Amino acid sequence: MSNEEIVISDSQIESAYQTMKKDAETNGYHLNPDVEFTKELVKGILTNQKRYGYGNCPCRLSSLNLEEDQDIVCPCDYRDADVAEFGACYCGLYVSEAVASGKQAAASIPERRPPEEVRKAMAPEEGKSQVNITNLPYPVWRCKVCGYLCARDGPPEICPICKAKKERFERFM
Repeated sequence: MSNEEIVISDSQIESAYQTMKKDAETNGYHLNPDVEFTKELVKGILTNQKRYGYGNCPCRLSSLNLEEDQDIVCPCDYRDADVAEFGACYCGLYVSEAVASGKQAAASIPERRPPEEVRKAMAPEEGKSQVNITNLPYPVWRCKVCGYLCARDGPPEICPICKAKKERFERFM
């Protein structure tokens, strides 16, 4: 990593913001309605992309190793649970529909990512299967409309594939 300053132009930020906004809306998500704040987060993601080669969450420190940081590459693994529970993800880039529409304020979001020593203890040993199918860390939810599967504490508010509401999900495993 060099010490040269990373410069992100306003046009790069605007282009990435528009792409992220369209992608979010297409997939049933919402970006923070505070556009200035949101564009600063987008700038942070672009900076991390140039700095590390991947766009990790701008509110979390990178280990400089994509494999170790895979869970915090935006959108991070914790986004859906944070939005469902607190109305926004950890950095505030993604928000719930209620927050996006101004009906609710986002709550303070605690860090959900386990500490490094816990993540390393949970990592599979070299050459071994990562998860025993009978002992999954999260339940698996299935969209009854399109068959989309996800492993998390509860079903997503909206299916990212077919846009069915959470009531259309069933516990699969």
